Amino acid sequence: MQNLTLRHIHYTQLDPTTWCATAKVSSQLPLRLGSKPQQPLAPNILYSYPIKLHSFYWRHCPFQTPLSAIKDAANKRQQQRNGVRLLLQNLLSKLAIIDTLDDSQFPYRLKNSRYYVCFSHSVNSRLNDKVAVVISHRRPVGIDIETQDVAWQVAQRFYHPSEIAILAELSIEQRIIISKYLWQIKESFIKVYHYKLAQGLGMDYTCLIPALINSFTQESRSPIIINASKTGYQIAILPFQQTVIVF
Repeated sequence: MQNLTLRHIHYTQLDPTTWCATAKVSSQLPLRLGSKPQQPLAPNILYSYPIKLHSFYWRHCPFQTPLSAIKDAANKRQQQRNGVRLLLQNLLSKLAIIDTLDDSQFPYRLKNSRYYVCFSHSVNSRLNDKVAVVISHRRPVGIDIETQDVAWQVAQRFYHPSEIAILAELSIEQRIIISKYLWQIKESFIKVYHYKLAQGLGMDYTCLIPALINSFTQESRSPIIINASKTGYQIAILPFQQTVIVF
């Protein structure tokens, strides 16, 4: 069983019925009573000793077998699942809302108050993820938190040709930032409309790029709000939380 801890929690109100929270979540396996924390071992050599064999000395270097990739990935998914739900409970407590999550179908909602709920998570390190949650009473919402940049080759593969044409004209620094914002916007709309991944990433959001470029020049800790008029939604960019919300 994992013990999860939330750190660096940030709360943001986007409109009268929409709130979001972001945090870092870390896990630690509980220690048995009286036991001491074990120091991490080297990945290959744990200990060695000489063995005399036919007058030659050999060094035997046994090593500890790590968790299988499948088991490790399953543990990571479970930590992320538990982490976003823990953050949701933290946000509800902050807002004095007593309710439980109905995740039996999309979009997720709170059972009693019927707030829409959306989660996101991003891997920061093996035992330390970033998690995010948004709730809104008006309509389905989307959220995406990303710690990694989007490779230009990936953008060229998935983005709309009109977007690629504009991005190619930007400076490298601008292209990196805007490509990432576009990815997060696309991921958020995928969660709102339940697009398939390739379909959602291929949507044309060229009309948003000028506003994204303008937001790139702003140095504010307040949310940067962009009107996505064609969709009827608004987009909030939280640069310091590496988070984008469609609400």
